[in-house]
Amino acid sequence: MPFIETGGMKLYFEEHGRGYPIIFVHEFESDLHSWEAQIRHFSRSYRCIAYNARGYPPSDVHDDLAAYGWECAVHDIDAVMRGLSISRAHVVGSSMGAYAALLFGLWYREGVSAIVAAGAGLGSPASDRESWSRSTTALARTLAARGIDALADKMAGHSTRIRLKQKDPKGWQEFVERLKQHSARGMSNTLLQCQAMRPSLYDFRDQFSQILVPVLLAVGDEDKACLETSLMLKSTVPAAGVWVCPNTGHAINLEEPAAFNAQVEDFFRAVERGSWGHLDHRKQSVSSHEKSIVTRLIFDGALP
Repeated sequence: MPFIETGGMKLYFEEHGRGYPIIFVHEFESDLHSWEAQIRHFSRSYRCIAYNARGYPPSDVHDDLAAYGWECAVHDIDAVMRGLSISRAHVVGSSMGAYAALLFGLWYREGVSAIVAAGAGLGSPASDRESWSRSTTALARTLAARGIDALADKMAGHSTRIRLKQKDPKGWQEFVERLKQHSARGMSNTLLQCQAMRPSLYDFRDQFSQILVPVLLAVGDEDKACLETSLMLKSTVPAAGVWVCPNTGHAINLEEPAAFNAQVEDFFRAVERGSWGHLDHRKQSVSSHEKSIVTRLIFDGALP
């Protein structure tokens, strides 16, 4: 099995295709297998690399909580790239992976040519901070006490996942079976240190306003916390665009793989030919009142 070592941890990775590199960074409830539809598509033209985060076998699962800090998730992207002699790449992340991808764009600007952040922002809105910390900590303790088998169906049946079950029952069942194969200890440690402790994306607004990395924010219209955060990022990141997928929850690349692939491919092509636009905040700004109107229209279903 191929591994890359970083900070005393070995990360398992898979690589397919040839061409310009794309790094895929998975979400909390899944692993690199969640990118199968994307890798099958993009490996025809790109060098696609996906890896399992620390705590997700066959990557190492350590007992030391300090090994699971949210900063480690960002630095691990750089470690994977250095381990494979990649100096610059497109980075695609989902949820937890989207958070890491966005911070990678801040901390390693020279190493990233484009970012796709799908379902970014859980726990970031101010109204969600307290409940986010409480729920992630509670889930971590329950996982440690009861194991993943006892919780997998409930986790996969959450309101943010129900659309996947409705649209693709077989795909949802495969998602549950993969979830049951994860390490309860690894997921618990990830929740306690990487999820519960990470700052809100709103805390990085000033820094995000200074980067010119092209960003595609992909979000389902039923993923409300991530919708709010995506609108904030759109108004902050100069080269950001938002794609809102209708009737879709949190697992956007699993629910609508064909649409997701098409949007991401169009984005990459625009970036590569230099036609992805930049927003000049000196000439165009979005007021808090305007953002509240847009948010309300989306939540009410008046906008797609």
